[in-house]
Amino acid sequence: MTRFTSADASDLWSVAEQMADAARAAILPHFRSIGLATDNKLAGGFDPVTIADRAAETAMRDVLARLRPDDGILGEEHGSVAGTSGLTWVLDPIDGTRSFISGTPTWGVLIALSDKTGPLMGMIDQPYVGERFMGGLGRCDWTGPGRRDLLGTKPTTDLSQAILFSTFPEIGSPDQRTAFERVTPKVKLTRYGCDCYAYALLAAGQIDLVIEAGLNAYDIQAPIAVIEAAGGVVTQWDGTPAHDGGTALAAATPELHAAALALLKG
Repeated sequence: MTRFTSADASDLWSVAEQMADAARAAILPHFRSIGLATDNKLAGGFDPVTIADRAAETAMRDVLARLRPDDGILGEEHGSVAGTSGLTWVLDPIDGTRSFISGTPTWGVLIALSDKTGPLMGMIDQPYVGERFMGGLGRCDWTGPGRRDLLGTKPTTDLSQAILFSTFPEIGSPDQRTAFERVTPKVKLTRYGCDCYAYALLAAGQIDLVIEAGLNAYDIQAPIAVIEAAGGVVTQWDGTPAHDGGTALAAATPELHAAALALLKG
């Protein structure tokens, strides 16, 4: 893992916050606007993208071009750019575009900084609500309207007491859906539809589990960094690292992770 001084970390967090501020400014004029145009990126399905997605990523890339031109970039909307520093910014300008076009405030801006080992720091930013969740390189905190506090996952170890979130009831492939349904009867409560905000709630100690499938690297790297900084565990459903995408099992404690993992494996 790349080593940083406290001054390095402070500088990198400053860059991340400037990117998040730029993304907020690009996105908010379009949220809940009447007649927002939506394109579909997925033949045979529905994967929406809007002018807000593209403008937000462009705004973040402009910040990097000015402040961190040697770093690589992996973004959902504008592809990848190789860097020379060994560091890559992983950007999802609007995670949860389906929620965005529906007017619900559970979407967010995801920003991660990674090296070859995986994410080093991450941010989940919800522009409309005004919340920002940050973890890694010495930070583990969140800010909201009139509030600032530390992040920390719940101490839940008993699966029967856990609150589980997932974006879609029809998760993944048929086999993945079957695996997911081995977990849901064992938990206290299952809720759907929160996109990246569910990971923020886990890091903030509000819920216990997030189980997802069909992810890309830009969907999960920022949540990994935030949740791990808060004391949680994130892997794929087979227990391997999740930072390249695929499936994700995020848990508040190692014990809860192990119990859910055993059920997903069957």
